[in-house]
Amino acid sequence: MQSTTNIDIVATVNEIVAQYPDTIAVFNRFGIDSCCGGGVPVADAARRDGVDLDALLAALQEAIERR
Repeated sequence: MQSTTNIDIVATVNEIVAQYPDTIAVFNRFGIDSCCGGGVPVADAARRDGVDLDALLAALQEAIERR
């Protein structure tokens, strides 16, 4: 079964976590602040924290599909 879920890179980290709580573990694994620093778009958070955006999005997608 193929998922139609796609992470919107302009959605904030907090919005993604609120919609998909399982993603908090992914943000933690990548060193993305999903608490106090979570009010920024996921693309900005990745850039800020030196994270490869494509790898982060793939891991987030995987976490969402597993739920």
